[in-house]
Amino acid sequence: MTYSAAQHGWGHPGPGAGGDPDLLDPAGAPVPQYGTGSLADLLPTLAAHQGVPGLEATITELAPADRACVFLVDGLGWEQLAAHPAEAPFLTSLLGSSRGGTGRPITSGFPATTATSLASVGTGLAPARHGLPGYAVRNPATGELMNQLRWQPWTSPQVWQPYPTVFQRADAAGVHTAQVSAPAFQNTPLTKIALSGGTFHGRMTGEERMDLAALQLAAGERALVYTYYSELDGAGHRHGVDSDLWRGQLMHVDRLVQRLAEQLPPRTALYVTADHGMVDIPFDEDSRIDFDEDWELGAGVALLGGEGRARHVYAVPGAEADVLTVWREVLGDRFWVTSREEALELGWFGAPGSCDERVLGRIGDVLAAAHDAVAITASVNEPNESALTGMHGSLTPAEQLVPLLEIRSS
Repeated sequence: MTYSAAQHGWGHPGPGAGGDPDLLDPAGAPVPQYGTGSLADLLPTLAAHQGVPGLEATITELAPADRACVFLVDGLGWEQLAAHPAEAPFLTSLLGSSRGGTGRPITSGFPATTATSLASVGTGLAPARHGLPGYAVRNPATGELMNQLRWQPWTSPQVWQPYPTVFQRADAAGVHTAQVSAPAFQNTPLTKIALSGGTFHGRMTGEERMDLAALQLAAGERALVYTYYSELDGAGHRHGVDSDLWRGQLMHVDRLVQRLAEQLPPRTALYVTADHGMVDIPFDEDSRIDFDEDWELGAGVALLGGEGRARHVYAVPGAEADVLTVWREVLGDRFWVTSREEALELGWFGAPGSCDERVLGRIGDVLAAAHDAVAITASVNEPNESALTGMHGSLTPAEQLVPLLEIRSS
């Protein structure tokens, strides 16, 4: 049976905000399944099964395994995978295994973007707690935008994200813990605050990573191993998720997963997942709303953060209500537009009431999450990001739903 997002309340806007039937109601936006089926729940569940203290197995569909491997494929959304069976026959054969054999995906988290998702995976915390709530967010200490993927401008990683990673906790509990990824990621601040713990092994090719991940799994009676592949996401950003180059990358990913699966040591569970899906945005004025050329959207705005499909809007002090009103009037038929307070109450960033004080000022006074195939670009201040074909970040099924494919060895 094919999973239907509609069966679980995904992708259906509620009544119009403020009673206006033409406006999308933020309360009708699909909310990530924090605490039961999100990326933030994956590693705590696996580590709890291995006896790591202080963690809970909240994805209840998953069975314990002495050895566990997470293979995160950047940009491999559930809907994109399901739409390309010819390019990914091995992965397609595993769709029914997703989420413990239920055949269902899990959710990324908001926003559905790499920095936020990797922090959720590695810390086991929702964005409201780990504090990486977007691609680029305001640093309350300086008033500047902080790009959390590139870590610019520099700020102390441990101050920005002070919680221990699941890998660190597992390593302290005697689990053999390792990350296998591209060498360039070894010393990045994002790796340090989200994915450190145990040993890091840098390998250039995907094949080398699969082979070494298998060896690392066999290196301990209990093992927790993470490996990563980024090139599918890059092809989607540059050329779109239905381009020949993207399809070629998906074919390569399919072969890599099968290569790793064939080498799993005994008592191992391999989970293939992703940080987000992706949406292609047409190159026309209706689909790409240029903030840098729109005086109405810019009125009262001090900083524009986030990314095209998940914007954090920081208002000039005192202008928050006016900015919210204007953004709803201009964009509310295509975006879920809400205030920081309402987004937190609705559970966009984590369970209501769970937001750390240090994180509040990083979240926009106004949030705009795309419902349609549209984006808010910034041609002057974000020329590279504005030129991308494939984008992500919002709450739609195409961006939020990610696989949790499972392969077990005896």
